[in-house]
Amino acid sequence: MTFLRTTAVLALGLALVVSTAAAAPPPLQKTDTVVGQGKTATAGATVTVHYTGWLYSPKAPQQHGAQVDTSTGGAPFTFALGSGKVMPGWDQGLVGMKVGGKRTLVVPAALAYGERGAGPIPPNANLIFDISLLDVK
Repeated sequence: MTFLRTTAVLALGLALVVSTAAAAPPPLQKTDTVVGQGKTATAGATVTVHYTGWLYSPKAPQQHGAQVDTSTGGAPFTFALGSGKVMPGWDQGLVGMKVGGKRTLVVPAALAYGERGAGPIPPNANLIFDISLLDVK
């Protein structure tokens, strides 16, 4: 829902009407680029993934801005899904994925690091991740 605030402004002897809209944050976007055939990730399961994350940049190729993190080329990342140990966008965005699958998540700032940012991630940054699900236990 968009809220509209209208303010009358007097400039150069003319009455102008200025409208500002507070847009709702974008929703979490999930795109399966490869659908896995293995076990399904559910809340409470321990999942192992490889991932690469970028700043979301709508005008960049594949919307991938500056890279901010990756596990590719190193050890995979393991965590309990839905436990709050990772950003909410991951806890929500990996549910339903199957082992062997690859998914792209576009995570709005509110489901990532929000106003505080983190390391190379500025405050209020939307992020994009390419994630490969390696294992579910």
